[in-house]
Amino acid sequence: MFGVPVFTTLDDACAVRDAVFDVAVPGDQILSILCRLPVGAAVLMQKPMGEDLDAARRILDVCRARRLVAAVNFQLRFSPNMLAVEQLVEGSRLGAITDIEVRVVDRQPWEQWSFLERAPRLEVLYHSIHYLDVIRWLAGEPEGVHCRAVAHPSLHQFRDTRSSIILDYGDRIRCSLTLNHTHGCDATQRASFFKIEGTEGAAMLTLGVNLDYPDGPPDTLEVALDGPAWHEVPLRGSWFTAAFEGPMSNLQRVVAGEDRALVSPVDDAIRTMALVEACYRSSDGGSTPIPTT
Repeated sequence: MFGVPVFTTLDDACAVRDAVFDVAVPGDQILSILCRLPVGAAVLMQKPMGEDLDAARRILDVCRARRLVAAVNFQLRFSPNMLAVEQLVEGSRLGAITDIEVRVVDRQPWEQWSFLERAPRLEVLYHSIHYLDVIRWLAGEPEGVHCRAVAHPSLHQFRDTRSSIILDYGDRIRCSLTLNHTHGCDATQRASFFKIEGTEGAAMLTLGVNLDYPDGPPDTLEVALDGPAWHEVPLRGSWFTAAFEGPMSNLQRVVAGEDRALVSPVDDAIRTMALVEACYRSSDGGSTPIPTT
């Protein structure tokens, strides 16, 4: 219908010149495909950028060696409500950020993606990486992280499906993420929100897709800017699927000379991968023992 060619082999697809490539494969498959793309090609790769930081470094090296115009699909940055909040932050409408809280209580249907059954890392790497990435985007780099990522006895085929994360910004920002994707009850007590407070205002975002994947209610955004009262901000679309046009559009516009820079280039995405790596190292390191009394 649109004249899109169909290729019978990966090599045939990777050999196309002057194309923009969308590499939507599991994290452990990205590197081998990038090595086969034409030198200088434009490519949007699905997150995560490999399955760990070592793989992300190898991916970055290949992108640099082959001069790829490469971005990672951190599309939450392009969610309509998150774009609005980024403008508030950039315009200092919230003042200095003092508090960030993410809470997700849902039943994520991990079974829909069979490759996740063999993934050595799951919840933080394949889901909450979005929240960590956008927190970096809005608040800058944390000094460290405290994390505990755990499995669930009823989902024995998967690794971590729940996590608690604290990002350390010193005394400047309190930042916590509470993530439970194994909530088996009805919708009454489900949650999916992202709250940002500052010295001059606050913003409350809901991410509807988590509440009933993939057909959850629309996203929302409420702000309190000129006093304590909350006001709803109208949005055009939600994270799923309106935000998905953002990373690819940005990549195409950079190639065409219409945008000056990529919003989520590999050189920045590797910092998100480093934060994910720190989460898993923290989780594996165990907690502080309670002193004897």
